[in-house]
Amino acid sequence: PAARAEPEPGAASAPSARAPAAPRRFYIRVGGARVQPASSSRELELADVTGPASLAVHDGPIPGSGAAFDAATVPALIVGYVLPTAGRRWSLETVLGLPFTVRFRATGTLATMSIAPTALGIPTGVGPLGPELGEATAAPPMLTAVYQLTDGGVVRPYVGAGAAVLIALDAKVTNPILTAVRRPEMSIAPAPGVVGQVGVDLRVWRGVYARLDVKFIAGMLARAEVKHVEVQTPGLPLFDTVEVGTAKMSVWLNPFVFQAGVGTDF
Repeated sequence: PAARAEPEPGAASAPSARAPAAPRRFYIRVGGARVQPASSSRELELADVTGPASLAVHDGPIPGSGAAFDAATVPALIVGYVLPTAGRRWSLETVLGLPFTVRFRATGTLATMSIAPTALGIPTGVGPLGPELGEATAAPPMLTAVYQLTDGGVVRPYVGAGAAVLIALDAKVTNPILTAVRRPEMSIAPAPGVVGQVGVDLRVWRGVYARLDVKFIAGMLARAEVKHVEVQTPGLPLFDTVEVGTAKMSVWLNPFVFQAGVGTDF
């Protein structure tokens, strides 16, 4: 066998090849989100109307009435997991954040006209509700599958799709007319929806990225129910208060979620 050649004294050894960078597996983006509902609603419906209230109102929808949700701005964190397939362009991501308060308001005749103006032709003294209606604590879990359109680089646009659900906790009526006698019981059923997503990651320094992201959640219908609605009737001498019954509201939220953040891949 040939003898191994020994390096000459003082000769520089060949530089070792640089190990390839480990592929990214997770990423985070810390920032804020603006939830902007594109809401529309069905007419508010009354149910279980009995007793003295039936002299002024009846079961069924209140013509021209409606409800809407206000926008909200919240801190939010995007967390993603890069799938080890398809050139590592696919990932699963979710949005994490603290539950936030959503406020809903009366619209149309529900805000501007009395829900029970007269009883047998006698004015009841019940005034218009005004815009304030109620509030709830919202927790909107969301999961999307995201596809990166380019193979790395400084600018990384992407598209995505997934599902979300609005979970409303501690729903309560805040309208002063509806709470003057006692606070009615209010509940909001979970509202699922389908998510469409577009956005871009921009490398600002080494492994630090800034993100702009827009999501639209379609088909998100919030169904609210208010039970034991009781109002004061100062215009009726025989009744100080009257229990109206149950009010039901259905509001299409269909919100846009505008999000910005900064984070890293690891």
